[in-house]
Amino acid sequence: MPRVLATSLAFASFVSIAWAQPAPTVRIRGTIEAVDGPMLSIKSREGTDMKVRMTDNVAVFGVAKTELSEIKEGSYIGVSAMPEPDGTQKALAVHIFPETQRGAAEGFRPWDLRPNSTMTNATVAETVKGTDGQNILVKYKDGEKKVVVPPGTPIVTFVSGDKSELKPGAKIIIFGAVKKDDGTLEANRVNVGRDGIMPPM
Repeated sequence: MPRVLATSLAFASFVSIAWAQPAPTVRIRGTIEAVDGPMLSIKSREGTDMKVRMTDNVAVFGVAKTELSEIKEGSYIGVSAMPEPDGTQKALAVHIFPETQRGAAEGFRPWDLRPNSTMTNATVAETVKGTDGQNILVKYKDGEKKVVVPPGTPIVTFVSGDKSELKPGAKIIIFGAVKKDDGTLEANRVNVGRDGIMPPM
């Protein structure tokens, strides 16, 4: 009996762990082709037709152009970048988070903007003008990265948006659409480019 009980408990533990696994998420970049109530029809950057259902409480954020001068010590930013041989990160784009989103997805990780690209969400510790662009030291809970922002790098910020911005032709990025058991995709946040820009992250 003890062995049977132990086996049963181990199985129950395995099932509970499996049950607790978060639903898989999908990152979507593309252009809205149609809107039907909560359903978005999207042509992804890869050319795939996708349908994403927005939750009732979906949050919409605009992605608006801003200036490099808006990045200051203490700013919380996200940097999509390419690693350089000397260990620095060469920025492909920088997005400035509003204060309410400080700490969002903090850390350093692989990214899919380009092959081998990275994403660092962190706080600016220092920013100085360099020969190749702006040199920014960012710190996160597990470490720090030196970032070079070349001239012409897209700099954007998140601003409060509205569902009325989600219309055909709008360019969007959804960081984490949830794949439901029936295969459908659901999003509780959609980021839409302002003034026709494609969110560069």
